[in-house]
Amino acid sequence: MMSRMHTDSLAAIDVHVHVESDGHGCYSLDDELLAASARYFKSDHDRAPSLEQIAYHYRERQMAAVVFTVDATTATGHQALSSADIADRARDHADVLIPFGSVDPLAGPAAIDRARALVESHGVRGFKFHPSLQGFSPDDRQFYPLYGAIEELGVPALFHTGQTGIGAGLPGGRGIKLRLSDPMLLDDVAADFPGMTVILAHPSVPWQDSAISIATHKANVYIDLSGWSPKYFPPQLVRAANSYLQDKVLFGTDYPLLTPDRWLRDFDLLDIKPDVRPKILKANAARMLSLPA
Repeated sequence: MMSRMHTDSLAAIDVHVHVESDGHGCYSLDDELLAASARYFKSDHDRAPSLEQIAYHYRERQMAAVVFTVDATTATGHQALSSADIADRARDHADVLIPFGSVDPLAGPAAIDRARALVESHGVRGFKFHPSLQGFSPDDRQFYPLYGAIEELGVPALFHTGQTGIGAGLPGGRGIKLRLSDPMLLDDVAADFPGMTVILAHPSVPWQDSAISIATHKANVYIDLSGWSPKYFPPQLVRAANSYLQDKVLFGTDYPLLTPDRWLRDFDLLDIKPDVRPKILKANAARMLSLPA
């Protein structure tokens, strides 16, 4: 019998967890990009745990995790993991896993059909985009029909912003363009789709001030704190999270690249107000995802 999530018993909700293996030898990235990312993050643990291993990892810590892959089939030529399969398998771990889907924006109308099917037939609770890896400029109006569908479906869209470890250190970064992950490109999207929640993933270095400005200005924009150890957070992000953006920032790790144990250990050292800390770790995400108590 499928278990049910009880948010009041959770210590935290991690809104940024990657599924990078289907557990049967298929991976979300090719070997060169996986290796470059591991070197960038200095990962010394399992680089591609299965969905079931992720569920066990978070259940042990009384945490929930938003899980997803990235469909960059067109841009990379590498077949993506199945978001439908991830969502279907996540049902067996509904006490700790919240599935997001991913569609390839360059697939055109097919991406819209897939997005609808993922929500309506597979229970996906949001979508993940990585503009640099997927090779698209998110403010391009050719993608507006996709955003319109996501807005209509009533689920959030999480966009990678800022620097990326994917392709880091490779010649030409393997053709991956950082400018596509400038959060200012999402200001148009948030303005033109006010009914769609937009999550700016990661400290958006080197555009941190832009991300803070957008999240301050747009009620439908949040920032997740994944991909960086908190001890490296830009000081202006810490100040904003501790004050006027305390209801708009979300705990995220980028697991398996960064573990929740390491993230929380370093977060404990930040000078965050006692009443703000639980908002960042759980309350803001629970509200944003409309999770029942």
